[in-house]
Amino acid sequence: MTDLLQLILSGVALGMIYALLAFGYNITFSTSRTINFAQGEFLMLGALTGLTAAVTWKLGYAGALFAAAIVGCLLGVVLEKAAIAPALKTRSAVSWILATVALGIIARNAAERIWGTDDARFPAPLGDDPLTFLGVRVLPQELLVIGAAALIMSGVELFRRKSIWGKAVTAVAADKDAAALMGINVPLVITFSFVLSSAIAAVSGVLVAPLTLAGATMGTLLGTKAYAVAIVGGLQSGLGVLVGGLLLGLSEQFTARYVSTGYKDTPGFVLLIFILLVKPSGLFGKKSIKKV
Repeated sequence: MTDLLQLILSGVALGMIYALLAFGYNITFSTSRTINFAQGEFLMLGALTGLTAAVTWKLGYAGALFAAAIVGCLLGVVLEKAAIAPALKTRSAVSWILATVALGIIARNAAERIWGTDDARFPAPLGDDPLTFLGVRVLPQELLVIGAAALIMSGVELFRRKSIWGKAVTAVAADKDAAALMGINVPLVITFSFVLSSAIAAVSGVLVAPLTLAGATMGTLLGTKAYAVAIVGGLQSGLGVLVGGLLLGLSEQFTARYVSTGYKDTPGFVLLIFILLVKPSGLFGKKSIKKV
């Protein structure tokens, strides 16, 4: 029983990171029907910026989170203006896909030039000594990840439902043309969605880095898995990405424990293929009907 609880807790912590990163995909897809394939690299830049802020600038973990969020916001503006807005004007799906992929490659190469190719340890703010509850050993950072991810996603959902800006985002997600007729600045709302998504990705990097290592390649696999989570759960469903993240995190932990660590990354992509075959819109996604 203790071993089972240990696996569940570790799987939930990992799944919340996947869900948080996938939540960024959900935000941008809702407003612009595009996603950022450089999301994993934005996580990486957030982690490395946070590491510099915490260790070099001596700003502590709170300073690292703030610095990462600022960098994420700036990256979101650059991404939307340079890659997304031109593609939306030309209505070209290929251009925004290639542009975001290229931006990710540029970000990774820039990180290697600035921070080097070696991975670095990110100091855990609450220490590395595990806590013990009912025989279950848990790292304080895992609890911080679960709490912070839940707080961020709940905060964004509350923002969407209660604030004027949030309602504008919801309106644009429902119907861009109708939102424009109501006086909503649609391009500004789309830019805001990318700023918010990129900031979440960068902050996610600071959350996950103490559990892994901070390095120029850390975001590649995380970003790919988060995309799989978004597809499995449904790109337009906040609940879906949460469920998908937890499914992936738990399946990886159980596979590593009871099968082999070499197959740890397999279940998520097997699940992705299965969902695409059975329900292409995702577990909680809805079929989109286009009127012509």
